[in-house]
Amino acid sequence: MSITLGSAALPTFTTALGNLAHLMDKAEANAAERKFNPDVFCTLRFAPDMLPFTAQIRIACDAAKNGTARLAGIEAPKFEDNETTFAELKARVAKTLAWLATVQPSQLDGREAVEITFPVGRDATRTMTGQAYLLHWAIPNIFFHVTTAYDLLRQAGVPLGKADYLVGPSATR
Repeated sequence: MSITLGSAALPTFTTALGNLAHLMDKAEANAAERKFNPDVFCTLRFAPDMLPFTAQIRIACDAAKNGTARLAGIEAPKFEDNETTFAELKARVAKTLAWLATVQPSQLDGREAVEITFPVGRDATRTMTGQAYLLHWAIPNIFFHVTTAYDLLRQAGVPLGKADYLVGPSATR
């Protein structure tokens, strides 16, 4: 059986965001155990010129929903980008997962050669075929931001491991 855009994109995005939700659940539980508000995680960053944890979550969600929409040739839902609390960020991940569940793999399949033009930065765009876009932009982008969120939580003392990142709620500890 061949790999199609739908069979590659949707499970990858859904798994990445599902595992991100798991990481956030563990972070929230850890904050409660350590007796502090999980909103403290929202402003974490590794460097002054780096986007904070809130942006990492927003961009991971956008990578999944916008990537899927571009590949399928459909409109992505618009989110306000106004989340400031940990609970709001968790809700954004859940809302993105719910929308992804409405997209059928067949909506993406057969669009490997379709040209997709997308923004890269403030004033620039890039054009790639659907297959190249998925493999060389969308998937690396979501993994970059989920990994960064994972690393920020680890650096903050949340007891996460590789299994939490790779298999989410199926991880055993």
